[in-house]
Amino acid sequence: MGEPQVENQLNISLHIVEEEVNMANNSTNSWREKYNRWIEISFNAALVLVCLSAATLLGELYYREGGKSTWMNSLVQMVGFPILFPILFLKKREENKDEDDLIKNTINSNNKKPSVWMFLSVYVFLGFLLGGSCMLNAVGLLHLPVSTFSLISASQLGFNALFSFFLNSQKITTYIANSIILLTVSSILLVFQPDDSSSTGSSKGKGYVLIGFICTLFGSAGYALLLSATERIFRNIMKKRTLKEVMNVVIWQSFFATCTILIGLFASGEWRWMKREMNEYKLGKVSYVMTLVWNALAWQIYTIGLLSLIMKVSALFANVITALSVPLIPVLALIFFNEKMSGVKVISMILAIWGFLSYGYQQYLDEVNLKIELSKAKEEAEVSLVETGLNHRAN
Repeated sequence: MGEPQVENQLNISLHIVEEEVNMANNSTNSWREKYNRWIEISFNAALVLVCLSAATLLGELYYREGGKSTWMNSLVQMVGFPILFPILFLKKREENKDEDDLIKNTINSNNKKPSVWMFLSVYVFLGFLLGGSCMLNAVGLLHLPVSTFSLISASQLGFNALFSFFLNSQKITTYIANSIILLTVSSILLVFQPDDSSSTGSSKGKGYVLIGFICTLFGSAGYALLLSATERIFRNIMKKRTLKEVMNVVIWQSFFATCTILIGLFASGEWRWMKREMNEYKLGKVSYVMTLVWNALAWQIYTIGLLSLIMKVSALFANVITALSVPLIPVLALIFFNEKMSGVKVISMILAIWGFLSYGYQQYLDEVNLKIELSKAKEEAEVSLVETGLNHRAN
């Protein structure tokens, strides 16, 4: 009679040991996954910073050396999307590799997939929003020095916090509210800065500066809405966040945005003097073409990095990384374009950086709180496992 009891206790002990080994393996795998995740996030963040800075400076170079078409400068921001097709085809086999259990359960509990018309409506909406934002930013860059344009664009972070609050139920904490206020004041200060039209190749009087300010502000708001809407679409419509889905969003929204800008280009009649603009470009025809080509490539790589950050973290984090370009672009403009750095710009930059740090600190707090919650859940699971083993032994 004693042998079966001893055998049961032995089986229970072996079961507990197996559970402990599995937990240790899961902990190791979790650490590796977290390490790889942050490597990917860091890589995408670097793409965003480098390509956004390069694209903005190339856009300014286009205007400075004789380019005048805002439609063309808008077009290059999304027309390079065909280069993404090889990536889409090469990575197609990974479309289901990174789905987590929550997404799988969501799909299994809701077998009704969104219709083609639903996807089409989403892509058209994102495309029009992207096209409109690009056009507004192109007009803003035409009438503003690139350093001023970059500082005003930092307001996108504040707009995204508001849109994420309404669309994605993101909390507006004290630090986020502080960031919004600082970025708002930073942008408003630039309206009162001295006229620095002499620092650029085109006339930028006070009236044109105001137009540039308004267009850049609305362009930043539009792009923030685009990012928040994209995050909501990934959660509620796409039902999964894979590389294939990211590529589909980038390609289709860029396609419809390109169609929107092309319609505007031909409707405005600017296409008639594109050849003359190329011939009169100060750096030559080859430089004219290469400026537009590299600008298009930079914008597409930037978009890939940005959407990857949205997919792996959130739209808020993506905007925080974008905000890092606030101090970077004005410094590069000072080096390459000899733009003036007035006292108002310096104050505006300091406020923008302060706002960024406030936002970043909130992200840090969220990460710490998440670790604490996961640690508590793990401890509760271990206690429950031990209690279960003791109960089996008692029986």
